[in-house]
Amino acid sequence: MFFHITLERNMQLHPRHFGPHLRDKLVAKLMKDVEGTCSGRHGFVVAITGVEDIGKGLIREGTGFVTFPVKYQAVVFRPFKGEILEAVVTMVNKMGFFAEAGPVQIFVSNHLIPDDMEFQSGDMPNYTTSDGSVKIQKDSEVRLKIIGTRVDATEIFCIGTIKDDFLGVINDPGATA
Repeated sequence: MFFHITLERNMQLHPRHFGPHLRDKLVAKLMKDVEGTCSGRHGFVVAITGVEDIGKGLIREGTGFVTFPVKYQAVVFRPFKGEILEAVVTMVNKMGFFAEAGPVQIFVSNHLIPDDMEFQSGDMPNYTTSDGSVKIQKDSEVRLKIIGTRVDATEIFCIGTIKDDFLGVINDPGATA
């Protein structure tokens, strides 16, 4: 799920950046350092939408660097247990498959795939129904439900299922049209 929240960060800036464009340099450095990162507490920072306040700088003794407290607003993505997501399959093996929904990687175990789907090995491993009408392979789009999350300091891992109503393959790139 996406949230729009206010965050704070201390930014260090070299003295060569001081001048009339100090604020622009701080905002550019903030975007470069923060966008695309993950904190276990807030989730993945998708984009910075605005800078609310830049506090007074504090000079670091011996280096000349200045530390500015910056308060900014950002859009963050944080997956939750029970959430339904659409994801793209990145890898299929006999244990299940991995899929990505934006920056988060989700593992779906073969126990959480419908019983009528069997693993097929070969040059393009996949899970196929007994009649061959539905196939999950690399680059397939699936709708899945998150049943568990594990949060580390810099990463979020998820376990999902497609063994429920209205879940499964949305778009199969290998299907003939």
